[in-house]
Amino acid sequence: MEAEDLQRLVTTTMPYGKYQGRLIADLPGAYLAWFARKGFPPGQLGRLLALMLELDHNGLSSLLDPLRRR
Repeated sequence: MEAEDLQRLVTTTMPYGKYQGRLIADLPGAYLAWFARKGFPPGQLGRLLALMLELDHNGLSSLLDPLRRR
């Protein structure tokens, strides 16, 4: 994980698929889990989806709230 990845979760939108245009931080846990089963895409997007899955799965999504307010 890079230091800027948490900020990217609240500024980067999903570029394709069912949730195209939605912030990575706002993706449903079931969608993130589906990616985990099928395989995350390569590169930064895959890294962000995996990070968001970990935050969501561990109940830590609220850690992103202060970053949303910037």
